Amino acid sequence: MNSCLQTIQDYGLRSIGIGERLLPKSDFTLCEQFTLIGSGLLWNIYFAVLALLFGFFLSTVVGVAKSSRVWFIRKPAEWFIFIFRGSPLFIQFFLFYEAFVLLPKMGWDINLGFTEITVETRWLTRAWMGALIVLILNTSAYAGEIFYGALKSIPKGDIEAADAYGLSGWTRFRRVIWPTMLRLAWPAYTNEAIFMFHATTLVYFASFPAWGQKGDALYYASYFADKTFNPFIPYPILAMYFIMLTMTVIFFYGMVNKHLNRHLPQEKRRKLRIRPQMIR
Repeated sequence: MNSCLQTIQDYGLRSIGIGERLLPKSDFTLCEQFTLIGSGLLWNIYFAVLALLFGFFLSTVVGVAKSSRVWFIRKPAEWFIFIFRGSPLFIQFFLFYEAFVLLPKMGWDINLGFTEITVETRWLTRAWMGALIVLILNTSAYAGEIFYGALKSIPKGDIEAADAYGLSGWTRFRRVIWPTMLRLAWPAYTNEAIFMFHATTLVYFASFPAWGQKGDALYYASYFADKTFNPFIPYPILAMYFIMLTMTVIFFYGMVNKHLNRHLPQEKRRKLRIRPQMIR
């Protein structure tokens, strides 16, 4: 027991640079595998939470833009959704990483007249920022399409009622259209949130390198599988962690769903139907 507590203390935060610098090389214990894979899970949570947070606001803009009648607002949103939904996330990681690697070679300098500033872009090749940008754009495209469909499904009676109360412009959108859009889109958006947590396992597997052996949960699971030639211990541990994450997401988004539908009769409240995507 004391040995496992020491292992947790040594490796519990290793993925973010706190604790032992070197990984264990042999005689792996179950505690070491649970601890290091759980430590790597911190990066998966980081990527998913921030991607969903920033992507939520961007996807709202994209969904509203696609529903616009003005073509130069609608068309960029349509192409944005088409490109990111039409190409695999795996390929997007590769393309963006290669583009980010080329940026420093282009020498981005800003001449202010009295001085010249060199724009540092190497941080984009780091997963904590470069991969996060890809995930934000990807989830914004998928969620933007979900919100667009919800906007088109808003009952005309709700909009007519808002007009009857004299609501217009931003006030009508904030108090009627946006809440109704969220209520209609939330079950599908919950599935998108679940997928985003699962998609974070592609970050280091696809292209972005793990600096200083500080990777995500899949990185450490693969490490143990390669060293022990036994994938039937680390990968089930990894799956268990992600099942726990999925249940947490379902619980949290379910609470939000209840809040969004609190004004409706019990029989008319939309229930969550979890349908995780197998392939993106």
